[in-house]
Amino acid sequence: MAKAKGSSRTGVAKREHGTSVLTALHQVRELIVQGKLSPGTWIVEGELAKRLHLSRTPARAALQWLQQEGYIRVHRTANKSRMIVSPLTKEDANELYAIIGRVEGLAGRVTASLPEAERRAIAQRLKAFNQQLAEIKNNPSEQGAIFDIDHNFHRLVVESGAGPRLHNLHKMIEPQVERYWRLYASSIIGNLQYSIDEHNQIIVALLAGDANLIEHYLQVNWDKGRERLGKVIDIFGERGSW
Repeated sequence: MAKAKGSSRTGVAKREHGTSVLTALHQVRELIVQGKLSPGTWIVEGELAKRLHLSRTPARAALQWLQQEGYIRVHRTANKSRMIVSPLTKEDANELYAIIGRVEGLAGRVTASLPEAERRAIAQRLKAFNQQLAEIKNNPSEQGAIFDIDHNFHRLVVESGAGPRLHNLHKMIEPQVERYWRLYASSIIGNLQYSIDEHNQIIVALLAGDANLIEHYLQVNWDKGRERLGKVIDIFGERGSW
């Protein structure tokens, strides 16, 4: 009986540790995505653990996990190595935008194959998001909402068509793209009509039930977004790579 109780306590401890790691993971990831841990920032494990009100063990595990996901990078010098928040670079953005465009294109194919009534209902919601973007174009003071509206547009396409594996793949890559997406969304008010027009093409393809066309236009939207983001990075520079 004593052994069973010991095993029970061990099991509880492992679950609590796992919960702490996940908590740290989500908190640090959110700090990075929101820019509260800015690109290139040195990460001191003890200070981070204190900030999150956690022990160093789950904080360390979370940092190792985020390193695998690409949010954290090890910077090595002749004498030591330290972890830093991964820089925002043009090369990285190009790769991430290409990946998410292909993933969303695959999800879009499934969405385009839904029954007509479902497609029309989804299209109406997409049109509503696009209308919100059009209203912001004429009201620049609301440009802070661009990211959330654009995010909702793309998320609806994915959630309407992606299966479990594709959805998980999108959830894995989307937060990494979000770092750039937020930078881009707040800097494109003058070019917002391009995104609106590209979204309209996606909606037309959906209403037509054309899987090839919706996949193409989703990829075009991300490819054009990557080009526009590249111009923003050219102006403001790569962040955290100095």
